[in-house]
Amino acid sequence: MTQANDLHSFLSDRFPRQADAESDGTTVTWLAHQGVMSVRGADPRKFLQGQVTCDLDKVTADVSTLGARCNPKGRMQSSFRLLNSGEDEFLLCMNRELVSSQVSELSKYAVFFKTALTDATADWVGLGLWGPDAQEALRTANLAVPGRSNEVAHTGRTLVVRLAEDAFEIWLSAAEAQPTLDSLCQSATPAATEAWQVRQIRAGIGEVTQSTYESFIPQMLNLQQLGGVSFRKGCYTGQEIVARMQYLGKLKRRMYRLLLAGDAPPPPGTPIVDRDNGKLLGEVVVAARSNHIVEMLAVLQKDAAQLTTMSVADGGGPLLTMADLPYESELIASEADREN
Repeated sequence: MTQANDLHSFLSDRFPRQADAESDGTTVTWLAHQGVMSVRGADPRKFLQGQVTCDLDKVTADVSTLGARCNPKGRMQSSFRLLNSGEDEFLLCMNRELVSSQVSELSKYAVFFKTALTDATADWVGLGLWGPDAQEALRTANLAVPGRSNEVAHTGRTLVVRLAEDAFEIWLSAAEAQPTLDSLCQSATPAATEAWQVRQIRAGIGEVTQSTYESFIPQMLNLQQLGGVSFRKGCYTGQEIVARMQYLGKLKRRMYRLLLAGDAPPPPGTPIVDRDNGKLLGEVVVAARSNHIVEMLAVLQKDAAQLTTMSVADGGGPLLTMADLPYESELIASEADREN
């Protein structure tokens, strides 16, 4: 059995597959749904600057960002967290299903920049860590603690990204992961990946999956509110459409948080309809279970977001309830400014 298989077996055994009841304690999850694309070469920064929505000039070894890669029509092919793991390498952490296709798509252009793209998923282990003692868990594992949101702390090949006061995303080199994994699993309660997805949903962070490939422009996933879109850095693939929507267009659809009674999360891309008349209102971005309720992010028509008759799929299930996003007030204010 290879080292990679040994590690995957350990992770599968250590972390539950199904979410338990939520805990108020410190929790660690394996980000099994995430993959990693490595971009390495003579000038990967210049290459990526012309391909993604975020500003590479603001990404350093100590600062990360969210971002997206769009097609020429401004439709998102992937969403990711961008990390600088070293002077000549960037990591794009995205939905595992998309890594291979993004390597193929972007490699068409990388050759002109002497840059190589590879699927590095097997080289990294992603973890989510949050809770009141998350910082202490990091210190016990001999990992440095970054100071502010989106900042990155390096301990050898391990990267720790601070997302909030008590929440961190951790990327471990697979070859050196075992001791850190052992320590974190002793300091925090191991939980299913779905527990992390619930946390991301509550934070209003959506993601592109294979089912929603090229379905959304960045503003539909509120990516501009999360610092994942630069409107000043210059040209990149899809930039004209994205900028036009920001300054000249009127966004008709955007992402909202919804609650659904039950235990069956609808998969990404599932239609959302008006149960009274069957009219299509939007589609699911991501959904996960939490304490016998399903929480989700969905892109909806803005004029339909106040309806009380929304449901998923064929419209025969429970009605959906609107819930808050942490940046809702800022989002509404920015929309009002743009439309005026």
